Amino acid sequence: MSKTIKVALAGAGAFGIKHLDGIRHIDGVEVVSLVSRDLEKTKEVAAKYGIGHVSTDLADSLALKEVDAVILCTPTQMHAEQSIACMKAGKHVQVEIPLADTLHGALEVAAMQEETGLVAMCGHTRRFNPSHQYVHKQIAAGKFNIQQMDVQTYFFRRSNMNALGQARSWTDHLLWHHAAHTVDLFAYQCGSPIVKANAVQGPIHPTLGIAMDMSIQLKAANGAICTLSLSFNNDGPLGTFFRYIGDSATYIARYDDLFNGKEEKIDVSQVDVSMNGIELQDREFFAAIREGREPNSSVAQVLPCYQVLHDLEQQLNAG
Repeated sequence: MSKTIKVALAGAGAFGIKHLDGIRHIDGVEVVSLVSRDLEKTKEVAAKYGIGHVSTDLADSLALKEVDAVILCTPTQMHAEQSIACMKAGKHVQVEIPLADTLHGALEVAAMQEETGLVAMCGHTRRFNPSHQYVHKQIAAGKFNIQQMDVQTYFFRRSNMNALGQARSWTDHLLWHHAAHTVDLFAYQCGSPIVKANAVQGPIHPTLGIAMDMSIQLKAANGAICTLSLSFNNDGPLGTFFRYIGDSATYIARYDDLFNGKEEKIDVSQVDVSMNGIELQDREFFAAIREGREPNSSVAQVLPCYQVLHDLEQQLNAG
């Protein structure tokens, strides 16, 4: 595909904006349609980014013949159904994390991808952040082996607000959304499947209906372990912080930035063509479309993560 890839983006919230900002730096790609719940706000965003078509219904975008691909930044509960709808319409699809909020949903998306042969990718951004790429390359070169990952995913979300401080139309989830990043990254960095997983959770929030605190332990087949702490109650530094403890070094990753165990910054500016993990994720999606290949973070590659999340959910429900 040598022509411009024309994209529809669904979900003009905090994360949709991040994708629009990233795509601005990618040649040969044009966002031609924007879909979101609030028509007036969507029109404002579309005007800012020069997007010609606006709708509140994804079906309207899928009906546009010129649309080659769709990026879904919609509520978690819609991801599986919308991903399948995109592929049924003949569109390549990148769905933001998580792929689905059930194992059944994830398997259905994978089955549709296999049936259509289209590029279907899930936004496991940690695979693309320069910080984590740096560690991945150290591992691939045989210079570093993970013994343990210690990860903290902390937000202050005692009410249903998004990253921009706006009221959400849906409820976020520590297990099916935020834990998915680390579960996938741990297996990916270790190059070894997860063979043991345990979880405990705190009280269920009376209004939101979700656990606000959770602790997860993982073990990979190669013996590496991971400890993950998650909270929506943390009124402090927000985000996810990864400590890689290995046989030759310690690394601390904070999104696109990387430090050693002594908190000295490591230059990762030459790891890839950008320092923006979202942009790099989008570049991989469009490159896979052009080259007719499976992308890194394809639906098929991330499916084992959702099996682990399903097993953890069963464990939590039983407990």
